Amino acid sequence: MVLALPVAVLAGLVSFFSPCVVPLLPGYLSYATGLGAADVVAGRGRRSRMLFGALGFVLGFALVFVITGTVIGGAGSALLGARDVITKVLGVVVIIVGLIFAGFIGIGQRDLRLERIPTVGIAASPLLGIVFGLGWTPCIGPTLTVVYSLAYNEGSALRGAVLAFAYAVGLGLPFVIAALAFSRMNRLVRVVQRHQKLIMRIGGISMVLVGLLLITGVWDLLMAQLRNVVALFTPLI
Repeated sequence: MVLALPVAVLAGLVSFFSPCVVPLLPGYLSYATGLGAADVVAGRGRRSRMLFGALGFVLGFALVFVITGTVIGGAGSALLGARDVITKVLGVVVIIVGLIFAGFIGIGQRDLRLERIPTVGIAASPLLGIVFGLGWTPCIGPTLTVVYSLAYNEGSALRGAVLAFAYAVGLGLPFVIAALAFSRMNRLVRVVQRHQKLIMRIGGISMVLVGLLLITGVWDLLMAQLRNVVALFTPLI
């Protein structure tokens, strides 16, 4: 988990800066807060309204990811006997989706998003988050595949849930920051958009490396080493 958690958070950040999320940021915040996209961009909404709308939206899609991560982590525990084989298969899948995400394989580039959703505001923002969590597939599928593969490898429903939540934090934190300070966040977004291909390529290559670690068994060795380090740790107080 020490190694898997940062990977999950990073995967969430990479997903946020993907082509199907960051360009539509004003629209997502508009749906979640009930404000017009122009008001969101201009920062004319009340900070409390922006904050609670964004938090509700993030909690909605976090719920989708956590439930799925819990199920997959539990499956890893149930299929313990065949986990070595399945982990290698998942490693191959992670490598393939990493190559797709990096643009080396020209398939799976479309995203399934729900375009027409009413602007209903804060009260329904968690529901909108759930809808978007489901509708973003397969746009954020490559990064989610990495997280769910790690969740399966952990062989625990609880750890699967924690990893999925870490992913949701990486994906959701920029939404909250943008809701509170859109003009400043927008400067970062523009810089990222100029280098989006490079960022996605780096993200894809990182996924390939994780897949190779899973296939070769190095991931399990690293986990064993980390467990030994943690077991030998003695607090000073």
